[in-house]
Amino acid sequence: MAGHSKWASIKHKKAIVDSRRGAHFTKLARAITVAAKEGGGDPIGNAALATAIQKAKDASMPKDNIERAVAKGAGTGSDADSIERVLYEGYGPGGVAVLVDAMTENRNRTGSDIRHIFSKHGGSLGEPGSVAYLFDKMGVIRVDGTKWSEDDLLGAIDAGAKDIERDDDLLEVLCDPQLTTQVRAAIEAGGIEVTGSELVFRPSTTVEIDEDRALTLMRLMDALEENDDVDAVHANFDVDPEVLERITAD
Repeated sequence: MAGHSKWASIKHKKAIVDSRRGAHFTKLARAITVAAKEGGGDPIGNAALATAIQKAKDASMPKDNIERAVAKGAGTGSDADSIERVLYEGYGPGGVAVLVDAMTENRNRTGSDIRHIFSKHGGSLGEPGSVAYLFDKMGVIRVDGTKWSEDDLLGAIDAGAKDIERDDDLLEVLCDPQLTTQVRAAIEAGGIEVTGSELVFRPSTTVEIDEDRALTLMRLMDALEENDDVDAVHANFDVDPEVLERITAD
């Protein structure tokens, strides 16, 4: 899964740049709102909300914005929200499984948009359950691998982490979703700076693709991520890391 790990590293670096520009504030607020709506407004008892709030803090979102997003989802604000999370499943070039995590007030509109994007970029939207079984939902905590080593993160294992993976200058600590906040706290208690944490869908198996299909797949995933209703896109592809570096250089 070297190529897939490389993609995780590239996406993380891109997210840091985007957050500095403030480009993701709206999507971060939506994620908080949906998490509060689904599990209540108290992050202590709602792991998804705690992780969404922390992700917003990592992007330097103002405290007032975070509190408004929580109130909106919990129904305690003046404009309790009708937004909901929808998971779209489909196939990309070469039979790659694609999961699209979206948040919308209008399923019909968003579904139509997602279907159009898949079709335009050589993919197809599938039925519910068609590819979701190929992914596991996990918490991921990321650390700068140029400053810290796997040995520095062994305390995370004691806190419940399942594994530690390295890709060049990025270390990823994997855990059950509900333990994300706990594992992150254990890492930070050891004096280690965390660069980000979130909930992701990681593939249990991958599909190897060549450069041409990888280029088409990247265009598909970029188009999906640019949609205002899409929070995250996950795929089970594997490609040569050098190829991936080259086609994402721009």
